[in-house]
Amino acid sequence: MQPLHARYPFLAAAREAVEAADVDLAAVVREGGAPVERGVERVERALVDGTVAPERSWSTRAELLSYPVARVLVSLVDVRGAVEKYARAEAALAYERFTDDFDDDTRLKSANREGLSLDAMLADFDLAVGVTPTGDGRFEVAVGTYLDLAAPLDGKRWRLAVRPLADGFVAVSRRELYELLREAVRERVADGLPLSVPDPIAEALAGETATLREALAPVERTGDVGRFDPEAFPPCVRTLAERVRAGEAGDTARYSLLTFLAATGAEFERVAEHLGDASADLRYQYERLANDGAQFAPPSCATMKANGDCHDPDDLCEEITQPLGYYEERLDTVAADD
Repeated sequence: MQPLHARYPFLAAAREAVEAADVDLAAVVREGGAPVERGVERVERALVDGTVAPERSWSTRAELLSYPVARVLVSLVDVRGAVEKYARAEAALAYERFTDDFDDDTRLKSANREGLSLDAMLADFDLAVGVTPTGDGRFEVAVGTYLDLAAPLDGKRWRLAVRPLADGFVAVSRRELYELLREAVRERVADGLPLSVPDPIAEALAGETATLREALAPVERTGDVGRFDPEAFPPCVRTLAERVRAGEAGDTARYSLLTFLAATGAEFERVAEHLGDASADLRYQYERLANDGAQFAPPSCATMKANGDCHDPDDLCEEITQPLGYYEERLDTVAADD
């Protein structure tokens, strides 16, 4: 098991490394310990915070084995939208990592760790033939491959009708190719989920499954607020928006803000205007949440405090436990005043 496998546990080489080590998943979950703890963290962070990035350092073995454990756990929690949110969070972390590796590869690869090359990733996903570099940081993607990967992506720029197309190939930039590869990762992670989990494994993970369900209960949501009114936003949301505008928002802050804004039902253009950011990355993050029905509310006030994302609470904050609760209360006040 190599660090590269732990960084990209969805690769065929990572799966082969686990098989070569003759790892018995049932034995791993019975023994518990770091692989299971990290697996729980993966799922909880994916569904609550929108990321699977580790909160502390884990061994290569724990990080790699936590991936199959997490796939089992996300299958067991039986929470609406869990598979899609989990797959998207895994793909988002992979995107951060492989863009760094690929960009290092085009400059001077770091000697401190083995990185993933673009060629290796294309080969792993059977895309080597369908993707061809054309120079100047641009690529040609076979039209069938392009349609498969771009189908879930939102925005006019991904429509085939507005793309340069010649001889069965679609021209894309390097950054656009990275976005398509992020979709390939998301699809691979989601493939086969939810799993049919054997009873012995489900029983061994019963405690962890119950813990996850308890952690997720406060953030499940029944419907959208359906109204966009920044004047009624809670203090934390206003501050997080300011941090996004200043480029100072971390992963949990962005997720908290975007899930809140998705709950208002606002179109991306309105959100982009409010945040002063119309970037492709923000569009992807927001529209994936909005189109998924924002199955989960923003993190609870307790979670936001733990993440350092609770700012400038006022008197109303003392009475509520969820940012949407604050917003709905203020919207009712505004409506009454009108």
